[in-house]
Parts: sequence; structure tokens; C-alpha cells
Amino acid sequence: MSKYYISKRTKNLYDPHSRNAFKLSRSKIELYIQCPKCFYLDRRLGINRPPGFPYTLNSAVDTLLKKEFDILRKNSEAHPLMKKYGIDAIPSQHKMLSEWRNNFRGVQCFHTSTNLLLFGAIDDLWQNSQGEYIIVDYKSTSKNEKIIALDKDWQKVYKRQMEIYQWLMRRNGLKVSNTGYFVYCNAKTDVEKFNGKLEFDITLIPYEGNDGWLEEVIENIKKCLNGNNIPNAGEDCDFCAYRKTVYSETSD
Repeated sequence: MSKYYISKRTKNLYDPHSRNAFKLSRSKIELYIQCPKCFYLDRRLGINRPPGFPYTLNSAVDTLLKKEFDILRKNSEAHPLMKKYGIDAIPSQHKMLSEWRNNFRGVQCFHTSTNLLLFGAIDDLWQNSQGEYIIVDYKSTSKNEKIIALDKDWQKVYKRQMEIYQWLMRRNGLKVSNTGYFVYCNAKTDVEKFNGKLEFDITLIPYEGNDGWLEEVIENIKKCLNGNNIPNAGEDCDFCAYRKTVYSETSD
């Protein structure tokens, strides 16, 4: 029988016998939701999914948007996009914003019953006249259609992302609005010339979040991590389907 080998991580793995809090990112929560098997292989056994290509253009858009909003943040001014959509808010000057944006720290919350330290890095934070904080996430793409709603099935990930951020912020004592916003940048491809620059249509999409589902998921994640058996794969997990096919072929 043919054999194939998978390199494994040995650091930052969950140890059921450790009393130390285990740090878990927003993206790993999403990994569990998509596929408990991939999550267990990653966090318990150190077997990662193959890495995707870095979205460097998306990162560039994120950086430029943050710079743009930060200029107005200093003077407590509303962004033209807020004015266009009639949003009663200005960019927040919260003293923790830089840390909350940091990918390696983010907004953190210690979940007592599971001993998990949950965290996620936000893109931006606004505040309305009622003193509520508004979670804002930047998205960028290039589609031949105007993006005015999160109505695609794969965009459920974005909605859960927003709700996790709202949950984390509330656990840090902030009064958080149920309504978050996605600043969606859609690169134009119908211009006559490139001229060394991309032009974007930018829309602001509101989303009414509900984080009531998250507590149960966190408890289930803890049970999964403590288990001694690899759980079943997610129904739509392409990685597990591929792994199963490869194993079947190498077993012949």
C-alpha cells in the first residue's frame, strides 16, 4: 500500500490536561463551524489545511481605508460615506482601537467555563450619538454587479464574523449596536484605461447581528478539543473530500 506523509506542528496545540487558557481566534471558530474534523486535526494534532494564497490587494485596500478613516477620526469628523448613507456615527477614538486591530492580539475575551481565550481583530469601530459602538468590517472584490446586500450563501461567513466581533466587544464591557456595517469596495473593470490605478465603487451595507448562537458553539468546541476521537467532517468540506479520495486511491 502506498503511503503519504503530512508534516505536523508541535507547538500551540491544545492539551486536555493543561490548566493554561487556550487561545482561539475568530477564524478557528469559523473553521470548527465549517468542519469539526479539520478543526480537530489543526488544533489537537497539528495538521493544518493547505494554506491559501495571500490576498495582498485586499490587504492594501484595508490599509488605505484605515488611513482614510483615521484622518477623520483625529478630528471627530464623519466620513463622506457615512453622510451619503445617513449614518448617525463618527469613527471612534477608543484608546484600545490599535490593539483591537492587531491581528495577533485583537479584541480578547476569557471564557471562564471553557478556559478558552477567544480573540479577533476588527477593521474599524464607529460610535453613534447614543454612545453605542458600531463594528465595521472592510471587504474588497471585483464583480460585474453592484454589491448592495450580503445575499450569497458563502457570505454567511461574513455575517458570523460580524456577530463574533460584536460578542467579543460586549464581553469587554462596551455598549454595542446590533447593526454593524460592511464597507464593500468593488473594483471597476469597465473603465477605458488602467493608467496604473484601480477605481472602486464603494457601498455601505448594514447588517443586523445576533450573537445568540455563539455560546453553544464555544461549549461544543471545548468538547471537541477534549475528545479522543477525530470528529466527522463537515458536509461541504472540500479538504476532507479530497483527503478521502487520495486515501482511497493510495489504498488500492
